[in-house]
Amino acid sequence: MERTVKVWDPLVRLFHWSLVVSFAVAWLTADEWDVLHEWAGYAAAALIGFRLLWGLAGPRYARFRQFIRPPHAALDYIRASIRGDEPRYVGHNPAGAMMIVGLIVAMAGTALTGWMYTLDAFWGVEWVEETHELLANLMLIMVGVHVAGVILASLRHKENLVRAMINGRKRAPKTSDMA
Repeated sequence: MERTVKVWDPLVRLFHWSLVVSFAVAWLTADEWDVLHEWAGYAAAALIGFRLLWGLAGPRYARFRQFIRPPHAALDYIRASIRGDEPRYVGHNPAGAMMIVGLIVAMAGTALTGWMYTLDAFWGVEWVEETHELLANLMLIMVGVHVAGVILASLRHKENLVRAMINGRKRAPKTSDMA
């Protein structure tokens, strides 16, 4: 049996899957069930708020300072992936980290513009509705890219990253792996 290490704490995993559910519910109810759509948006906003705090105060692999790197690091990682020689990371790789930041920003913007649209001051304001829809559609594309990246990394590094986001464990690092 291969040795594993604990990487994703229970709150990161709960956040991740709860955000998946809240986004899916919000997306599927966008034009049909306004109340459920709004509550899914409020849930997403609360989850983002939690994740921002947990990114500052959570355990090692939850902390932003552990995985957020400069943009050039993500581009270098993507180039290495295209060549097929990207290193394995125990936590998030630089491209995954960039995606996390992008998803958090897009989800926060989607939730904010959705909430704004419920206010009398912004009801019927076209740019608010259009921005909300644009961000939601962008999120859908980003989620697709995220899932593709997870599949690619899982295959390349022979490690089931979906399972790791369920049980919190990944293969123990080798000397060639990045922390």
